[in-house]
Amino acid sequence: MASGSANVPEPSPLPSSRELAFYLDQRGGIGKPWLLQLLRLAKLKESKDDLPPEEYLERLQEAHADLMRLGEFWKGREQEVFGGRYQPSAVVEPLPGSPEDR
Repeated sequence: MASGSANVPEPSPLPSSRELAFYLDQRGGIGKPWLLQLLRLAKLKESKDDLPPEEYLERLQEAHADLMRLGEFWKGREQEVFGGRYQPSAVVEPLPGSPEDR
């Protein structure tokens, strides 16, 4: 007799890159770099079996490095990212909608 493992639900499957891209497009997330990184990783995961291990590792390391470079992007954008309220970053020049904006 099994030791209770039959009652453990299976984890839900992750969405495909196509499903994730559709979701991000519908929700307006295509322009958000951190969500595009999720899409990139989903596509990489799907191509894992078609790539030599060295190339897969290289692409994964590139994706990680790009994700780490987003660290500065997050600073000062907490309201926009987590609260859903847009507030232009002080480092964006010129500010969108300003007279200097072309």
